[in-house]
Amino acid sequence: MMDWSEEEVAVLDQIERFAREVLAPAAAALDEEARFATCHLPAMANLGLMGLNLPEEHGGLGLSGPALYRAVELVAGACGSTASLLTAHFLATDSLQIGGDQALRARFLPAACKGALGAFALTEPQAGSNPADMSSTATAEPGGYRLRGSKCFISNAGAADFIVIFAKTDSAAGARGISAFVVEPAKTPGLEVAPHEKTMGLKGGHVFGLSLDCFVPEENRLGAEGTGFRTAMKVLDNGRIEVAAQATGIACAAQDAAIVYARERQVGGQPIADFQGLQWMLADNANDLAAARALGLQAARLRGSGERYSSESAHAKLFASEAAWRIADRALQIHGGYGYCRDFPLERYLRDLRIFRIYEGSSEIQRNIIARELLR
Repeated sequence: MMDWSEEEVAVLDQIERFAREVLAPAAAALDEEARFATCHLPAMANLGLMGLNLPEEHGGLGLSGPALYRAVELVAGACGSTASLLTAHFLATDSLQIGGDQALRARFLPAACKGALGAFALTEPQAGSNPADMSSTATAEPGGYRLRGSKCFISNAGAADFIVIFAKTDSAAGARGISAFVVEPAKTPGLEVAPHEKTMGLKGGHVFGLSLDCFVPEENRLGAEGTGFRTAMKVLDNGRIEVAAQATGIACAAQDAAIVYARERQVGGQPIADFQGLQWMLADNANDLAAARALGLQAARLRGSGERYSSESAHAKLFASEAAWRIADRALQIHGGYGYCRDFPLERYLRDLRIFRIYEGSSEIQRNIIARELLR
């Protein structure tokens, strides 16, 4: 049974063609040169990709959870860096959709759908897996707040038109003291962006450090003071589904490459696809991929339903991020020495996949979430 409507099928067909004809041919060079995937922004905006997650009232396409999952898969299978840029943008726009009032949504979301790039600034050097430990502060001043502190590993920040930044308005209140603000770098003196990090993979999905000593108007606060942590956790429930989709998209590309190679590569006058040991590797890949996609779609169906789905999104991210690594590793093994060469995409797939077990909640954090739900 298909998980998307006829209208969504048409959108997904356009995305699949764009991924195949535009993103995939450029992916290797983008990785080799560590070129920022913003080079694809105008084309993505023209296709409506920047607003896939947003309702039509704000200029988005309003895709259902499962269709959005599939869209992210298609982009990631062609270019992991571009998918990383896109889903980081979704974190920012989801923050506004979930935590912002109607005025903030009207100010930022239509422009975001047209290509204004968003970033989501939660992580700090001493507050990664536990964001409640953040030290960035937002001190009330006449007309707004003074933000002070630092952030790290913030995707898109160097090119962002707006950044959703989390800081403590009440340092004594722990997570309940965290508030969220939307900041426009071009209009905000005192917000400084460091050069992008030199990463192992997703080399075109640039991440940056931020230094904060800047004023933010009161009307740029998302929701009431102290609601930022709750907004961030809801956003990350969505983001973890999108990480699962990125993982399955890249894993599917690796499996497809392995199947093609196994049929073409000859040993002793016959294709290696005839060898049972290799067939079992492909079968294990197919099994991992099917299970990862099933968990991802299960969580995606709950997105927007009003039901809580933290556990389902944790299951999806945990399994997909770890299964995708196994799939790409087997696919590289099937390619033998050629898989280890940069002329083939397998080594890039593995480098790109490695971060998925770390960001937006490490595998260990996902296990904590799942166990906490089991033991409630």
